[in-house]
Amino acid sequence: MATAAKAATIAELADNFRNSGAAVLTEYRGLSVKQLTELRTSIREHATYAVVKNTLTELAAKEAGVSAFDGMFSGPSAIVFVTGDAVETAKKLRDFTKAHPLLVIKAGLLDGKPLTADDIKKLADLESREVLLAKLAGALQASLSKAVYLFAAPLSQAARTVDALRAKVAESGPVADAPQDSAPQDSTVQDSAADAPADEQPVQDSESADVQDAPTEDVATGGDQA
Repeated sequence: MATAAKAATIAELADNFRNSGAAVLTEYRGLSVKQLTELRTSIREHATYAVVKNTLTELAAKEAGVSAFDGMFSGPSAIVFVTGDAVETAKKLRDFTKAHPLLVIKAGLLDGKPLTADDIKKLADLESREVLLAKLAGALQASLSKAVYLFAAPLSQAARTVDALRAKVAESGPVADAPQDSAPQDSTVQDSAADAPADEQPVQDSESADVQDAPTEDVATGGDQA
């Protein structure tokens, strides 16, 4: 391959590394062209599958700042460049390897973080983006319904309480006016006493007056002297 062509290939691969949210390094030894086409078709919605030359791809990875595949470029290599749903792509790879065990998944890269083959299998076991969004929408709907119920419940309870009170009042009939206590009579008695004529006021006993007016007899010198 001419130097210019090699440089163009390296630049293209480096751009693929930079523009992909995830990448998976595989070895396809023993797989037929038909099987590789089947794999490409299965992941087409979210990723591309590129058969690469090890030396050029290793140089492109270094140029893009990718170190997850260091020392792993050996044998017939191909890279899955993921630009869509990484979980869905991992599921497709898992299903393909079950049907075609000759496909070997060596390592991966997700959002700049290296992944082992086991990590990619765990990624495939996660629920897809569509399922997670559906669950999230269901949870939000349930939360909104619960909130509406909580807000409406006090109002409905208050309405039922008012209706119950009205029914109770209707059964017992109109409430009679409470009797008023008679006013105290002390003020009336005091006013009558104040309005009475002066000549009706009590007069002291005449005998008592005479006793008080009588001269006091000297007991020490009273009586006949011897």
